[in-house]
Amino acid sequence: MRIVLTGGAGFIGSHLCDRLLADGLSVVVVDNLLTGSRRNLAHLSAHPRLEFQQLDVCQPFTVSGPVDWVLHLASPASPIDYLQLPLETLQVGSFGTHHALELARTKGASFLLTSTSEVYGDPLVHPQPEAYWGNVNPIGPRAVYDEAKRYAEAVTMAYRRTYDLDTRIVRIFNTYGPRNRVDDGRVVPTFINQALAGEPLTLFGDGTQTRSFQYVDDLVAGIRRLMEVQYHEPVNLGNPVEMTIRQFADLILQLTGSSSSLVYRPLPQDDPRTRQPDIRRAREVLGWEPRVPPEEGLSQTIAWYRNLHREPSSLQ
Repeated sequence: MRIVLTGGAGFIGSHLCDRLLADGLSVVVVDNLLTGSRRNLAHLSAHPRLEFQQLDVCQPFTVSGPVDWVLHLASPASPIDYLQLPLETLQVGSFGTHHALELARTKGASFLLTSTSEVYGDPLVHPQPEAYWGNVNPIGPRAVYDEAKRYAEAVTMAYRRTYDLDTRIVRIFNTYGPRNRVDDGRVVPTFINQALAGEPLTLFGDGTQTRSFQYVDDLVAGIRRLMEVQYHEPVNLGNPVEMTIRQFADLILQLTGSSSSLVYRPLPQDDPRTRQPDIRRAREVLGWEPRVPPEEGLSQTIAWYRNLHREPSSLQ
């Protein structure tokens, strides 16, 4: 099979690219490198089944030759990125998704959208099942990402109903692992890099808000499984084991051996108080659940960041 992977130079996209190539598939990565990096694909630069096209999917685009799948991952995905790039985030969720769907339609390909747990907003239902419609502030600062992904889901389903396009939707919960940018702004890279540098770990709010963290290999396995089954409703992929941000900070300090202190800052507007996936659908439809224990996944991630800190130029 030949796969078009938008956002393939990003954190998750590059790991998915690794898996697709390992499975014997051919991959065309399409990325404008706004938040992705060629460094994430450097180890694959000579791979005979990998093509790279630096394109902005917010503009109409095409790929020559046959295409079996379009996997649409392109989007800023961290609060730092989408708050600094609000219009670009809205555009890739709307125009970018439309153009990726058009490519799938014209090529007779299947389409997979990576959506997000952010579609649930600051949830009033806990844990969050796919049937929950969410609690999103449509005019708040986070809405540029939340609503972009909600629209992306809506237009994906519209293409399915209108053109009978073969589609999938995955809702990704907090994911961590190697290649997550040092300045990404999300909890895992921030805590790890602060701990390795001996700096205080920054907690927003009182640290009692909860998240559920999955290792990137588990997420990629879930996406591959979803490509293999005929199921078209959204599917949560995340770790159902919930912990507070304070507990997570303590775990990072333990695994890094850091003596960093903790500092508290005000909670950002509309930041979710709880986030935990209901993964019954993934278990029943995909036979999937996370398998990498936090200590194992975090140890591998910490080792990757330690190597970066030994080469200061890599932190730029």
